[in-house]
Amino acid sequence: MTALAPRTRTIPVSTAPAAVAVRRNPRTALWHAAATAVIWLTSLFVVALWIAGGGITATLGLNAETLTTIGRLAGLVSANLLLYQVLLMARIPLFERGFGRDSMTRMHRFVGFWSFWLMGAHIVLLVLGYAAAAAINPFLQLWQFIWDYPGMLLATVGTMFILLVVATSIRKARKKLRYESWHLLHLYAYLGVGLALPHQLWTGADFLSSPLATAYWWTLWAVAAASVLVFRIGMPLLRSARHAIRVTAVERDGDSGVTVRMTGHNLNRLGARAGQFFVWRFVDGAGWTRGHPFSLSGVPGPRGLSISARVTGDGTQRLTRLRPGTRVLIEGPYGHMTGAVRKGTKLLMIGAGAGVAPLISLLEEQRYAPGEATLLTRDHSEGDAMRQDAIRTLVARRGVVHAQLSGPRSPGASSWLSASHGAWQGPELIHYLAPDIGAYDVYLCGPVPWMDSVIGDLKKAGVAADRIHSEAFTV
Repeated sequence: MTALAPRTRTIPVSTAPAAVAVRRNPRTALWHAAATAVIWLTSLFVVALWIAGGGITATLGLNAETLTTIGRLAGLVSANLLLYQVLLMARIPLFERGFGRDSMTRMHRFVGFWSFWLMGAHIVLLVLGYAAAAAINPFLQLWQFIWDYPGMLLATVGTMFILLVVATSIRKARKKLRYESWHLLHLYAYLGVGLALPHQLWTGADFLSSPLATAYWWTLWAVAAASVLVFRIGMPLLRSARHAIRVTAVERDGDSGVTVRMTGHNLNRLGARAGQFFVWRFVDGAGWTRGHPFSLSGVPGPRGLSISARVTGDGTQRLTRLRPGTRVLIEGPYGHMTGAVRKGTKLLMIGAGAGVAPLISLLEEQRYAPGEATLLTRDHSEGDAMRQDAIRTLVARRGVVHAQLSGPRSPGASSWLSASHGAWQGPELIHYLAPDIGAYDVYLCGPVPWMDSVIGDLKKAGVAADRIHSEAFTV
């Protein structure tokens, strides 16, 4: 079996912060409860509106009205989910703090696809129901809907935009698109929603059946629109102007990475913590409006901010061309992968490629005794390794244990390992690095499939789910 020899350097205990028992912030649970309650209460309210409108009674007839009534319910739920898609994209604090970016990413896909399929069911069932009641061809009924009913032509165009977004969000299609192209296409979801909703006010009985129903939908739409204007546009512009962030240096990081350092006014008032990320826009020419999510690669503070990225596409290639003094616009901070979720006294950090960046910032910020923090980094080659100077400093000054895995991927069950250590089983390696695994919190960051493989082995190694902290910050 191939031996793994972590590079370790110890230091006197007096030069490192003492270990502490960290308790979870109770505010996190309160935010989660509040966000969950809002989702459930509004969803149940929509169903209650349908029931109050005679939905159950109409369904029992098993006739054309049954198809129409079920179609109405599908439309109500689809509209509710569609508006939640907008709220999820608006990055409002309630959901950001209640669910975190990783959960919101999964919710975004789940809610998006279900709203689309329910919208399709809404259209099909209404067409069949009305066609059966009028004893006409369903295609003729569909044509009449589009051309003769108020707002339906707009709704048809909106549906086409939403279909475009859904099609480009399928994983196979997504992989073939540049991030910048996909992001631009994804913005058409706003236009699709805006065009699809007006017909509900003009023709939707469930939307106009009572003053309460009308007030509910108008309020929800107003909140969604205001959230986009405030949290996606207004607050980022205000915060960026207040802190006046500028690029101070651009440094090469490994053979294929880059680190960007920035400074600004009163950066400590941003409220950012190690492990979090911002959406960054560098005002350096055409295309600056496209935002890119990058994690902080050092402890944020009054002296400055830093990000590190692997140069893989147009967005990251652009970082290498930034000049000192370039103005920076920000959205954030976002993310739950911070020290606030920590429960144990020891740390096991596992990062792949540029995923090491937030782990370094956490190791610089958190308290632990020498030897109580272990960092495992995974790269395709030793030259690709990033943040090496920061890692050496952590090893020398904080007593961090560092193990590096480089080379092509292992073909075995533990595909997150390198082929050079293919003889190891993932759970076995985890226990080697952290023998008393129950005392550890595990933070990991890297490509999503790679993280899924790591999480599978962590669970096999006996790590409790609430001790595993990861976050996918791209949708």
